Amino acid sequence: MDRKNIEINPLLEVYSKYIEKIDSALDKELELYSESEFCEPLKYALEGGKRIRPIITLLAAESVGQIDENVYAGACAIELLHTESVIHDDIIDNETQRRHKDPFHIKYGYNTSVLTGDFVLGLILNISSRLDKARVTKDLATAAMLMSEGEVLEGKLEESEDVTFEDYIKVMDYKTATAFEMAAKLGAVIGGGSEEEISGLAEYGKNIGIAYQIKDDLMDWKNEDKLFNLLVKKSSDPRVVFNKMEELLKSYAEKASESLRKIRDSDSKHNLEELVSFTDFKA
Repeated sequence: MDRKNIEINPLLEVYSKYIEKIDSALDKELELYSESEFCEPLKYALEGGKRIRPIITLLAAESVGQIDENVYAGACAIELLHTESVIHDDIIDNETQRRHKDPFHIKYGYNTSVLTGDFVLGLILNISSRLDKARVTKDLATAAMLMSEGEVLEGKLEESEDVTFEDYIKVMDYKTATAFEMAAKLGAVIGGGSEEEISGLAEYGKNIGIAYQIKDDLMDWKNEDKLFNLLVKKSSDPRVVFNKMEELLKSYAEKASESLRKIRDSDSKHNLEELVSFTDFKA
């Protein structure tokens, strides 16, 4: 396997077979809309993603049952939801680079970016209707709304420059962890898991999602547009903030692992546990 590709997406080394199947499923979804003006732009938007959320969907389903076409469809819905949020986040944050290339709004313009986000939500609704599960539709809708709430809350906190660790975690919970939680929960529901398994996997998703975002912010702490940067600025000793963040990261990573105790041992469970290691951070 190409070492450069692994450096760009470290998940490839362990989860390549899942990523290949996810990419194939996404291609099939887009092929349904090959005549659409949004098809090519969406291919661009999806290029280069690590696919961690749909990987969690597949592994969650596999850990409680088995992967079928409905699970792949659900995994696509999760990745599309993430893609839609990335397109809009990059506009809000005035990003100039995403995945080593131009962000969507620079490549295609603001109007197309906004409309593509709307189109993607339509795609997700279409996938949800095929799954024929009211619970999945409701959870996907709730996830989309909470992610938007998180974005608005983050903007208000940035404007006020008055942010606490509790505020920070709430934003990370809504804006990032919601999609991780939904990824795991959706896989468990479609995979036929028990309520206990669904609950355990949803908790796993939420906790690994927060840990994943904390690590990302620690690695990119110099970015003044990050909410984390406001915590650093208002502290008399930035090292205290970094220590607190590292403690939180470790705590949420441990919670993610503990949440899997409700899941029977299997290769899929081991792979979910292994994903937690990708939140490890060394200063």
